[in-house]
Amino acid sequence: MHLSALQIEFYKENGYLKVENIISENEISAYLSIYDDFLSGKIDAGKNRSDLGDDGKSGTDKKVENITQIMWPSDFSVEIMEMNYHKKALDIAKILLGDDMIMDFDMLINKAPFSNTPTPWHQDAAYWLALPDTRAISCWLALDDAVLDNGCMWYVPKSHKEAIRPHRFAKVEGGALVCECAESEGIAVEIKAGTCIFHDGKTIHYSRGNSTDTNRRAFIVNFRPEKMVELERAKGFDHGRTANTNQRKLRTNG
Repeated sequence: MHLSALQIEFYKENGYLKVENIISENEISAYLSIYDDFLSGKIDAGKNRSDLGDDGKSGTDKKVENITQIMWPSDFSVEIMEMNYHKKALDIAKILLGDDMIMDFDMLINKAPFSNTPTPWHQDAAYWLALPDTRAISCWLALDDAVLDNGCMWYVPKSHKEAIRPHRFAKVEGGALVCECAESEGIAVEIKAGTCIFHDGKTIHYSRGNSTDTNRRAFIVNFRPEKMVELERAKGFDHGRTANTNQRKLRTNG
């Protein structure tokens, strides 16, 4: 994979970058087949599966997850690591942030049809341990066309250059984190299936709910320096790999 000097400069200045056609149409079909096996339960992710859009009011009889999150899909479907997406995304992460970048974790996030549940404004770094080297980058791959009506990503340009904003839990008992922000601060980035967006760990982002009759399936891979991944693991932090809910750290003071 190659990036132009203009692309690299755009990422450094704005904290996000769209990269078109990181995988082919045939590869999209292969990923969707695996993805749908996760959604249907054919591949059982156990405690690594949750509903980020759970309002806490529907109880245990709820039939549909609003925002399905599956952590570490590559642990449950090992062929994923031999497919092109992770490899190409790592190549670009190294171009943007350095040759010492490795995969920290991966996850699937799907917005179900007509779920109309937004993902709140947040910075990924608010979920993570404070580390001496803060370089971190996520690649958000659309496996369906991502548009305004089904929950495309919004970013706040240059927010990665600022301190982490105070975050709070979206629900009293926990769940997703949220910071104060509004669409007037951000830019919506609509993309075609097979296209991805890289964003810095401190870049503020969000997405609207899905008001369409189809899924909005996204596949995210995060990268950070190898020594920082080793430090995280030494501290017992593995982004839910062991499905330990106590690993979520709320940072409210930036």
